[in-house]
Amino acid sequence: METGTPAPQVWPTLRAADARALIRFLVEAFGFQEIVTYGEGDFVAHAELAWPEGGGVMLGSERETPEGAEARPGRPGTFTAYVVTADPDGVHARAVAAGARITTELTETDYGSRDFAAADPEGNRWYFGTYPGAPRPPAAQD
Repeated sequence: METGTPAPQVWPTLRAADARALIRFLVEAFGFQEIVTYGEGDFVAHAELAWPEGGGVMLGSERETPEGAEARPGRPGTFTAYVVTADPDGVHARAVAAGARITTELTETDYGSRDFAAADPEGNRWYFGTYPGAPRPPAAQD
């Protein structure tokens, strides 16, 4: 049995004015992998993109919901994510080659990360860096 990266247990979610174009951009510029996309024509009901090093995002076309505006993810262009990568220089080079707008150049941070930031065509901000988060305390034993 083949094992891969575990499925995410937390899914950041965003809406896009042009979801199909955003999917293409995230795949080409940053290296996300398109796992599944449902919808017809220009409308994307649901899409899942995986980050090769673990995790992923869900996205879809902007739309009204029966529950109203408070039940929707943020408006297009209001999403921000930090994506952990062992190769921020490689992701940066790929993003630049794909025409991504770099908003913060590669830098070394005070907390030991090497990272950069870019905006996608919808205006969402994507940060890529080596900081994996602070160590977690050991799980309590029963």
